[in-house]
Amino acid sequence: MVSLPNEREARRISDGDLLEIGRGVIRAEAEELGRAADRLGPEIVKAARLVQSCVGRLVVSGLGKSGLIGRKIAATLASLGTPAFFLHATEGSHGDLGMVRREDVGLFISHSGETREVLELLPFFRRIGAPVIAMTGNLNSRLARNADVVLDAGIRREADPLGLAPTSSTTLQLALGDALSGMVTELRGLCPEDFALFHPGGSLGKKLLLKVEELMGTGERIPIVQDDAAVKRALFEITSKGYGTALVVGQTGSLVGIFTDGDLRRLLEDRGPEGLELPVSDVMTRRPKTIDREKLAAEALALMEHHEISVLAVVEGEIPVGIIHLHDLLKAGVA
Repeated sequence: MVSLPNEREARRISDGDLLEIGRGVIRAEAEELGRAADRLGPEIVKAARLVQSCVGRLVVSGLGKSGLIGRKIAATLASLGTPAFFLHATEGSHGDLGMVRREDVGLFISHSGETREVLELLPFFRRIGAPVIAMTGNLNSRLARNADVVLDAGIRREADPLGLAPTSSTTLQLALGDALSGMVTELRGLCPEDFALFHPGGSLGKKLLLKVEELMGTGERIPIVQDDAAVKRALFEITSKGYGTALVVGQTGSLVGIFTDGDLRRLLEDRGPEGLELPVSDVMTRRPKTIDREKLAAEALALMEHHEISVLAVVEGEIPVGIIHLHDLLKAGVA
């Protein structure tokens, strides 16, 4: 009776040798990706233009590990605005081909190019006139010979120690799918705002859709003082409003400066308690960084990171209408 792997005594391998095995797998896959990139040519350009011009959907199909890769490729394309879905090769031959229309394009993935279940889908696509892109490691296979476009996913050797498990081959399939997705995205002229429409939930949607006005403090929550007020009045605003900052305005209500808890500490170190009686205009930071309420919250975060600050005055013209803190962005999942 043959013993199963988990019933055998574990091999004694040093940590160093085990680490090299892991590194070797990654290096082997990287080499296959490099070779594939070097030989990539007009065929993937044709595939990208075929997908971009498709008025239906991209139907991705495969079986086994190639099928799992196909699911990811379909999901990536859909997230980038290309209508796509995964069709299980076996289920396709048992009724699910009814989901396919002549306006669609097929992307069939098979390392050998001879997977029976995948090949059985070809006659239907040919009959309705839907073009087929093949992704295969065998350019002489039946799949390659019967496709409109062929993407070469050939490898020299799988990366696992036995050279048998789908490792380099599936990594290359995934990379070719990502390359195709990137090219189609450029052809479609997708922008971040478009991408956000497909990701309204989670951090992606929040990062790309939330506006400053949805997160800023307004009204009585704004820490604000006149420029002729004493520093001790600004201290009250800093401590009572929770932003660590007081916005300073002139007689017309325009923003003229900002006074932070850091400014306060430096003032007290330099002047002692009598510094609290000085006009805040004498010690404030002039020309503070501001942002418009209609701007995306992600832009506020980028501005804070660039200038290494944690708070921004939100203005309309020169009038402060709100304040936004880094903590507001963190709480909303933007950062």
